[in-house]
Amino acid sequence: MKRPLKIILRTAGIALLLAAFVLLGLLSRRARRERTCEGVQVEFSDDFNFVTEEDIKGYIDRYAGNYLGRRLDSLDLNGIENMLDQQSAVLKSEVYSGGDGKMHVVVSQREPVLRFQSPESGFYIDDRGFIFPLQDNYTSLVPVIDGNIPIHVSPNYKGEAKTEKEAAWIRGVQEMVEYMQSNAIWAENIVQIHVDENSDILLIPREGEETFIFGSPDDIPAKFSRIEKYYQYIQPGEKKYTSVNVKYKGQIICK
Repeated sequence: MKRPLKIILRTAGIALLLAAFVLLGLLSRRARRERTCEGVQVEFSDDFNFVTEEDIKGYIDRYAGNYLGRRLDSLDLNGIENMLDQQSAVLKSEVYSGGDGKMHVVVSQREPVLRFQSPESGFYIDDRGFIFPLQDNYTSLVPVIDGNIPIHVSPNYKGEAKTEKEAAWIRGVQEMVEYMQSNAIWAENIVQIHVDENSDILLIPREGEETFIFGSPDDIPAKFSRIEKYYQYIQPGEKKYTSVNVKYKGQIICK
């Protein structure tokens, strides 16, 4: 008789313990539901400064209104996240409520790889060719292509290039700059990339009087090979050239 009694008492004890855990869980869940928002904590997953903590809080203030003191479960966290993702320099955001009563926001910013600057306006592109505006808060030290940029977007445009022709030109320029950066000679000695009124890309070296007419951003290794041949076989001569055209296949035209 004693052993069944012990089993009954042990079973009852386990049941009471489980009930206590369930009750604590329900109370904790209710407390989380009823917790009010005490503030916003913003974190950045990168070192860029295109947007600041104050910017993020300002965006949320304008979108959500007076959210302080409101129950956290009443806030549209998904809506806030989607709104932040629409900001020009924001790549992705994550918004969630914590047990500390705060709205937590984690922001990843877009990483620019090139800056295009025309007389009227300018913009960045990221590594996927995504266009986003220049920012007042911060200027990224990336290669700059200036002049008559053949990409037609408004000053605050954010998105993909509008035509396949423009997208192909951007991809070509990216490939050209990547090729230059992978070669220490070109990375060190080409100091300016300019687009002239004919949409030809011009490369301006650190030393010498030459301007290299590269043309469109295609056939990239062959064009740089022609520039190398110019330096090897033509430039050391007595004549001074100010224009070296390498955009035509198999030709180096010096003026």
